Amino acid sequence: MLLNQELLNTLTAQAKASPRLRQNYDLRNTPDDNSQRMLNALEPGTELPIHRHLKSSESVAMLRGKAVWIFYDDQGHETSRHLIEAGGENPGIVVPMGQWHKLECLESGTVIMECKDGANEPLTEEEILKI
Repeated sequence: MLLNQELLNTLTAQAKASPRLRQNYDLRNTPDDNSQRMLNALEPGTELPIHRHLKSSESVAMLRGKAVWIFYDDQGHETSRHLIEAGGENPGIVVPMGQWHKLECLESGTVIMECKDGANEPLTEEEILKI
């Protein structure tokens, strides 16, 4: 399978049409594959809570566009931010397991490839920061 511009354009169109302003595409070989490998098309304005992953780090490569990853402490104070841009100085990021974070999409047509360990599960209350 090629990860080509046609696929990225299709995902971007779906993200633009979605009320959530994002669309993912599963890259696993079978539903029994216990990894998380996906493309995620993001549009500016998509809302992501400050969250963490308690069972895995998160590896992200920016295929197209740009976004900023924002890290937080346990009290919800911003500790750092990192511009991730396709073809830029920082085209990817690894978010450590347990690190509070969120991202803000800065450019229409942004597509990331993200990978985590274990089966995809919705975030639990313990993984969303309430501030």
